[in-house]
Amino acid sequence: MDVGKKTGGKSITIYDIAKEAGVSPATVSRVLTNSARVRPEKKQKIQELIEKYNFTPNAMARGLSDTRSRVIGIIAADVRNPFYSEVFVACELAARRLGYTVLLCNSLGEAGLERQQLEKLQEQRVDAVIQMGGRVDDLVSNLEYVELVNAMPERIPMVINGKLDGTQCFQVQIDARKTMDLLMEHLIGLGHREIALVGGRADVLSTFEKIQRYKQLLKQNQIPFRPELVQEAGHYNDAGAYAEMNRMLDAGIVPTAVIAINDYSAAGIARSLTEHGYRIPEDISLVSYDNTYIAEMLIPKLTSIDYDYGNLGRKLVETAIGALEGKEIPKLQMLEPTLVVRESSGPARAL
Repeated sequence: MDVGKKTGGKSITIYDIAKEAGVSPATVSRVLTNSARVRPEKKQKIQELIEKYNFTPNAMARGLSDTRSRVIGIIAADVRNPFYSEVFVACELAARRLGYTVLLCNSLGEAGLERQQLEKLQEQRVDAVIQMGGRVDDLVSNLEYVELVNAMPERIPMVINGKLDGTQCFQVQIDARKTMDLLMEHLIGLGHREIALVGGRADVLSTFEKIQRYKQLLKQNQIPFRPELVQEAGHYNDAGAYAEMNRMLDAGIVPTAVIAINDYSAAGIARSLTEHGYRIPEDISLVSYDNTYIAEMLIPKLTSIDYDYGNLGRKLVETAIGALEGKEIPKLQMLEPTLVVRESSGPARAL
């Protein structure tokens, strides 16, 4: 037991201190070891209780901050999106090969739940945290979340697939600009000039970069930009994309090709095109991002951007473990995408 004054015949423990202070045991441990920043008001309260009870942690309690659990916590924005499930499985396999297990937290796109999960992972003493989507996808980083990440123990490295300005997170990103280069080069090479971009939100970093690159490539190829061909109403799923494509077609806006923000969205777009009597790719070509199992299931099979999920998972996990072991790890690693051409894209129809 931790050594301190006895109350009612019971020695005070780190858990008692945590309960009375209204914090987690891990937060008390951080104050005891000075291993990371703790909010001043919390730190003061904990220190007052330590002095009040003449609290001295034993070796086991001191080890709370440096004993490895060999568990990596993973926060995913929404595993119903096949992209996140593909990356999670790749991380799980990579971690297993290196003697680690993973703990999945699904934030369901809820910022409050995301914060709770990050705190809970720290309490459960994971060795590292990998986050995919959510706050780390924000175009403008959320200051409250930045503060929360900065309050994490220094011993717990955090790896993200986006950005979080003002933190020391390690970033493993997919080159979003290159993904748009590949799709636009493919479609323009097939004679398309009326190219729609459907799905996503412009306040999400990767989507913002794709939209900006889309506009640049139109200009480079002397193709006028038509705002009505860009539908980013905030959805990354089939239902949202289905509704957006319906609105476009019902308004008489008929492109020769559509870029879906992901395969999930492409399924909804394909349904809308079919219901409106358009053939894929004879009337309208359809291309996408993520190259998940959906790409092979759709009829016709979907042309899609691939990220090599095995490599992506390895990079995320190896970066986390490498940082944990004190290795020199680049703060930013950019991964190259490839284009898998299938049956859903073909020559532009005559206008």
